[in-house]
Amino acid sequence: MMEKLLEIVKFFPMNLSNILYNAIISNNKIKDELQEIRIRIERPLILKLRDSEIIVEYKITQNEILQIVERLCENSIYAYKKQLCEGYITIKGGHRVGITGTTVIENGEIINLKYITSLNFRIARQVLNCSNRIIGQVVDTKNKNIFNTLIVSPPGKGKTTILRDLIRKLSNGITEINFKGKTCGVVDERGEIAAMYRGIPQNDVGIRTDIIDNVSKSKGIKILIRTMAPEIIACDEIGSAEDIQAIEEAMISGVKGVFTMHGKNIEDVNANKSIRKLVDGKIIEKIIFI
Repeated sequence: MMEKLLEIVKFFPMNLSNILYNAIISNNKIKDELQEIRIRIERPLILKLRDSEIIVEYKITQNEILQIVERLCENSIYAYKKQLCEGYITIKGGHRVGITGTTVIENGEIINLKYITSLNFRIARQVLNCSNRIIGQVVDTKNKNIFNTLIVSPPGKGKTTILRDLIRKLSNGITEINFKGKTCGVVDERGEIAAMYRGIPQNDVGIRTDIIDNVSKSKGIKILIRTMAPEIIACDEIGSAEDIQAIEEAMISGVKGVFTMHGKNIEDVNANKSIRKLVDGKIIEKIIFI
């Protein structure tokens, strides 16, 4: 964990880096449970832990935020303009930095960000084998394949972490149940599954997995099917009508899928008319609530 934190601290100005480093090494709970580092202009630094937070009484200046952003963009903010407009940057190690500020709008689209006011460093954390508890529900041992599966949970409860590990297992194969590895295609729209950095996945998603990121799920699914012939496709947080149409087309062509959505119960699933269409049409074969 300390190695991951050092990957982030290097982006901070020296004085802020020292303050954060001292806070981390003086508190084992931070080292074990740190999930986010929130930085807001003229506000204290907030370290978000698993079930609590620590406020570090140091007010961040606008110049310090600009220094951090320049380092995140490797001193070429223009080169990262598209990512900035999407509101996040993925850095080495798979960590994701959320960015907000004053947007510049043209023809209804965000074309730039100025006066950046907040940064949110989300600590990347793989939990290998965390999908063990659901793998028996996902794998169709009789047909040596998987059931089309929807994983449902509220935000922050680990559905993306479980999805990532599940993809890794399905891609590599599972010797314990004699499941041979499948060619997987991942549409990583927001970089939260594989966390690509310079074309290299920072998270382990398996040896037979192809990733397309920075594209909508509907377009990504179509590109993967057309170019990479996946046996399984995976997406995080489906829900739009365009997502469902692309998934339907993929399933008709014989591809299997694993997806996630925000929700707490079956009522939340049924409330989304697009996803309910997949359920009512028996395209989704298993729903797992976390």
